[in-house]
Amino acid sequence: MATVIYHNPACGTSRNVLTVIRASGTEPTVVEYQQTGWTRAQLEGLFAAADLTPRDALRVSKSPAEELGLLDPSVSDDVLLDAMVAHPILVNRPIVCSPKGVALCRPSEAVLPLLERPLTEPVYKEDGELICAP
Repeated sequence: MATVIYHNPACGTSRNVLTVIRASGTEPTVVEYQQTGWTRAQLEGLFAAADLTPRDALRVSKSPAEELGLLDPSVSDDVLLDAMVAHPILVNRPIVCSPKGVALCRPSEAVLPLLERPLTEPVYKEDGELICAP
């Protein structure tokens, strides 16, 4: 199994996670999910593998979640999944799949347990903050 990152290139956290993966010597498959979209089965599989509920994975800032009425706790997982398929931006990012597991990698450091190879040099966020050092 190859490493896959469900990536939003407009997101700094997503770009930082991609940098960490590449710094480990792995070139992941990059899926720009806002371009390709999601299927319900794909989301259900990713969420199950990452031990997330649709609500856990719901992006609430800079998304139409509030306007769509999705923030109410009574909104069902089925409704959230349907909305995520219709509006890919509603899925928080990045989600990384590797031979070591699947995780929503927020903050950026959450990707470290998924790396196939250890880092050999420090990796910094775009703002200069240290993400990790070997």
